[in-house]
Amino acid sequence: MAELSPMMKQYFEIKEQYKDAILFFRLGDFYEMFFDDAILASKELELTLTGRDCGQEERAPMCGVPFHSSEGYIARLIAKGYKVAICEQMEDPSLAKGLVKRDIIRVITPGTVIESSMLDDAKNNYIGSVCLMGKEAGVVFADISTGVCHATHLSGEKLDEQLLGELCRFCPSELLFNAEILAHKRVTGYIKDHLACLVELLDETDYRPAACQEKLEHQFGTDYEKTTGLAAGSALALSVAALIAYLERTQKKGIERLKVVDLYSGSEYMRLSPVTRANLELTETMRGREKRGTLLWVLDKTETAMGKRLIRAWVEQPLLNVAQINARLDGTEELYRDNVLRSDLMEELGRVFDLERLMTRVIYGSASPKEVYALSATCGVLPGIRTLISGCKTAEIRDLLSRIDPLQDVKDRIEAAIDENAPSTLKEGGVIRTGYNSEVDELRDIVHGGKGFLTGLETKLREETGISKLKIGYNRVFGYYIEVSRAVTAEIPANFVRKQTLANAERYITDELKQLESRILGASERLVLLERQLFDDLLGDIAKELLRVQATAAAIAELDVLCSFAETARKNNYVRPIVNNGDELKIVEGRHPVVEKMTGKSIFVPNDTELDCRDNRMLIITGPNMAGKSTYMRQTALISLMAQIGSFVPAKEVVAGVVDSIFTRVGAADDLSAGKSTFMVEMTEVAEILEKATRKSLVVLDEIGRGTSTFDGMSIARAVVEHMADDGGHLACKTLFATHYHELTELESEIEGVKNYNIAVKKRGDDITFLRRIVRGPADDSYGIEVSKLAGLPDAVIVRAKEVLKELESGSAVNAVTQMDFGNFERYEKLSAPPKLVEQLRALDVETLTPLEALNALYRLKQEFAEEEK
Repeated sequence: MAELSPMMKQYFEIKEQYKDAILFFRLGDFYEMFFDDAILASKELELTLTGRDCGQEERAPMCGVPFHSSEGYIARLIAKGYKVAICEQMEDPSLAKGLVKRDIIRVITPGTVIESSMLDDAKNNYIGSVCLMGKEAGVVFADISTGVCHATHLSGEKLDEQLLGELCRFCPSELLFNAEILAHKRVTGYIKDHLACLVELLDETDYRPAACQEKLEHQFGTDYEKTTGLAAGSALALSVAALIAYLERTQKKGIERLKVVDLYSGSEYMRLSPVTRANLELTETMRGREKRGTLLWVLDKTETAMGKRLIRAWVEQPLLNVAQINARLDGTEELYRDNVLRSDLMEELGRVFDLERLMTRVIYGSASPKEVYALSATCGVLPGIRTLISGCKTAEIRDLLSRIDPLQDVKDRIEAAIDENAPSTLKEGGVIRTGYNSEVDELRDIVHGGKGFLTGLETKLREETGISKLKIGYNRVFGYYIEVSRAVTAEIPANFVRKQTLANAERYITDELKQLESRILGASERLVLLERQLFDDLLGDIAKELLRVQATAAAIAELDVLCSFAETARKNNYVRPIVNNGDELKIVEGRHPVVEKMTGKSIFVPNDTELDCRDNRMLIITGPNMAGKSTYMRQTALISLMAQIGSFVPAKEVVAGVVDSIFTRVGAADDLSAGKSTFMVEMTEVAEILEKATRKSLVVLDEIGRGTSTFDGMSIARAVVEHMADDGGHLACKTLFATHYHELTELESEIEGVKNYNIAVKKRGDDITFLRRIVRGPADDSYGIEVSKLAGLPDAVIVRAKEVLKELESGSAVNAVTQMDFGNFERYEKLSAPPKLVEQLRALDVETLTPLEALNALYRLKQEFAEEEK
């Protein structure tokens, strides 16, 4: 077999080190891919697959993308879950002796993206690291694009459930594990089926205590145990160290971005299972997985990218500490009451750029001149924000004021160095401000003045030679040259040296022109290099202020969220809830925050709720489908959750005792991939609730037992009610229980704390109207047939259903219906109005009729209809 070419040998040596990544191999102005990578990339990116000589008989499959527009192609590969290794030329090909040196400068993975074009400003992009050690786990979630790093320690018998809860909370795009994960089938199954993330099983060498100790000391200092709270040798410390090692291998530089580890405990936040998050549609809808139609969509009026990420985090992580909740509510209330302050603040916040991600690109050295100037512009806004909130009285906002650094020195440093009209890239020059560096100014004079020198030389040579059409030109091959027509070559002086002969002209050079060329071109190259060096030095100086900028960004984000809460409350007529450690949940005229906004101008019917762990432990809610039971129960859960994130709530009055968790069982669907029926899914969810709920939980159960026979379903539903409501050693937690089993309403008289409620319905003949009002007592009917009629079932089916219902209620056997019976259409035909009456109805202008005129018109139409029937 023929030997590979030197370049292809180099390619394979590098590829061998990054087998799991698509290798972008720099060749001139392109990133090329070869062999399997080329075949894969051509398919995924819809690129033309070509070939290249590689030293062997068959050409190497090849495809490529221009390096200057590669970001879009890389983004598409990352979105599909691939890794991309960027292999750059490490020296100027024109100066290289032999094969150009190349090396990997970075491996881009779903969890290590920092490019703004590949990120959603409103979401954190987390990479997770999990180290399992027996019954312990160290769990870390870091967003390297913002420098945020959250870590927690898990332990106990139910380790899988705790781990799933954290994965659900942060939804990482990439996960790192040690080998022990393979024994946790429930966790691996959940990741495979429900998390769209890249999973990386790390080698055990990444978890060796000695190596981890060295990594942590290098990253956080020798006193890292004190500064970070990470105990040496613990599962959590090993997890953080393994993450750092992985980032060093893939990112090569910029790892210093992770300076602070936020240690948190799951007990600080409300527990929300994946099912509950989905049912309540906190951040994405169940069907379209969109933001519109979610609680986040209603609450998010933030002006900054940092605020958008923080408000999402707050919605996903409601607090349990009453003092912290009320501190947020205090800040929200002060901004809520001062419309002018809030409006001015939001206007200023709208001028703030994404400080967190800008600083990341500064540290990585990938920030553009325009981005650095945007950082300066944001620094210029900070003093105005400080001035606006300087008069605020609440402790929450006073604390934010103390944490917002005006960063005046950073602003001054940038504005002194960077031209305000700087281009997007350094390639074009013109980045460094005039007056900042004397050498830059001198070189610019030479470069820009060079054209004047050339014009002067051209004029001088015309006068000396007498050739009026002599001109000085330039190309990349020959540099500067003197061009004259071949007809006057006899008049050329002796010091002109012929450089090139053309069809109708001759080109020459002189010593004077060569010296001028050297001076101009040398100055241009030196200027580009010097501007790059000065810009890199500036980035290094700014990077040293990371902690100051990071603290300021966090404070700005929190202020932005509080403004958003206040703005939403003012626009939507929300009130401040009274939040305490009691067990009462009292809502007066509560409304569903999302449904209210989605219905637009329609009037939302408010309802009261009274729940506690004593006389109102369980509300059994009956009534027809479509009447609003599910909306009512969800709004109760959402109001409780909103109160615990520090937001005002849609109601007239709310007293909310803190709940440690919200559980929902609303609707179910077959999980065919797991071989589970609707009933199995339902029972699995109920079992989880009964196992995990505590006395301080809020539980929402909708139609338990629907997936099996009537008697089985009713029996299960009753047993669940008794278990949850009975205070004799069972849960006795706050519960909303919607059901069609009217027999369960008897439990009000049998179990203390159970109360019956129903959705009020107004019935006129066969027609019903949903009043959307929750009232005391059980429903008097299920109205199933009437609801079916509203849904559009054919009249023939409705009539037959009434007949069957009548026979069932009388206890007699149901008579079978023959084909002829259904074929007798006269019996079931759909009623239709005569054309004459339809025309009269269309002619009525109901908006101008008085009540009396409307009644008279209705009476007249009824009389005419009776005549038509005769």
